Amino acid sequence: MIIILKPDIDPSGPEVKRILDTLHYYQGVVTRLSGVTGTERKVVEIYVIGDTSGIPDEEIQNLPGVEKVVRVSKKYRLIGRHREDMESLGFIYNGLHFDQNAFYIFAGLCAVDTPEHVEMMFAALKEAGIYTSRMGAYKPRTNPYSFQGHGRKCLPWVFELAGKYGIKCIAMEVTRESHIEEIFEELERAGRPTGVMLQIGTRNAQNFELLKAVGSQKEFPVLYKRGMGITIEESLNACEYIASEGNRNIIYCLRGVKTNLGEPHRNLVDFAHVPVIKSLTRLPVCIDPTHSVGRRNTAPDGIQEIFHAAAQGVIAGANMVLVEFHPRPEVALCDGPQALKLEELPHFIEDMHIVREAYLQRKDLAHRYAFQSLAPKAANVL
Repeated sequence: MIIILKPDIDPSGPEVKRILDTLHYYQGVVTRLSGVTGTERKVVEIYVIGDTSGIPDEEIQNLPGVEKVVRVSKKYRLIGRHREDMESLGFIYNGLHFDQNAFYIFAGLCAVDTPEHVEMMFAALKEAGIYTSRMGAYKPRTNPYSFQGHGRKCLPWVFELAGKYGIKCIAMEVTRESHIEEIFEELERAGRPTGVMLQIGTRNAQNFELLKAVGSQKEFPVLYKRGMGITIEESLNACEYIASEGNRNIIYCLRGVKTNLGEPHRNLVDFAHVPVIKSLTRLPVCIDPTHSVGRRNTAPDGIQEIFHAAAQGVIAGANMVLVEFHPRPEVALCDGPQALKLEELPHFIEDMHIVREAYLQRKDLAHRYAFQSLAPKAANVL
């Protein structure tokens, strides 16, 4: 059960206390108060977890301060949409607003290698008017002898350079709980010149202890990547693990699934699932075209395959694009053959803005036709 409060209700006020006291009268339920940053307002919700079958909707609905009561399904209790009119789970982090209407490009290095390359990347982003990036400090690899990332020792200069070029948020993968502590400590030591979004990579998609760890902290938002070989339901249950620990600032990322049917691409592109995730949940949705395609090839029309794949997700309504660039891909220590070149960044950004505008036009068109189909019915009622 989700209880949505009226906009003017103080979460610490007497109305909320009365609602909680009423709910706690029923045994076997736990309540959790949480704020949702919607498109037009900040929504406060009370989550009632447990056996709520004995709680009458009408009694709760009539309490002062309650706007509406929503019965939820057993699946995705915290992240699920449950009803079409429910607010998306938006949040603000370091001045950036993430929800199902937002759009951001997180471009950067798969793995941090040298200060020179990181600075070149950040400088190019600033020149292009982009203030979000990706930088891998901890890199789980299939081959145990491959470069595993510089780890903590690169964080001080990565954060310093991010602050120098006005980068507001860096998506950074973590593979164990101690990495969260290291990022927090080094960010504090640097004076918080930037922000970090903790990334759960595809290899840790069902590492439940790690999911609990990123969920139990509320300092950083979480970017969850779908597991390369698991279903949507399994991956959304993983996101529910994060939310159930208290952190609902989650972005769900599609990055392709592992199957030979995707060849010659690295993975089978699954970006048609963008609207599916938006319908099942209230989470913003990200796409990762670099890991889906896995190669820097140009199609006969002159457009790179990575651009084409990214366009599929953006025109389907993706809220974020996670894409790899490198000043010198030929010397990159991780996934160089699939990284776009730095000089291609302006082209990529302009291309994504064209596709994003096309999506917004398609969305407006759908609304106009929906309104027209309802107009005759309204006239008949009158």
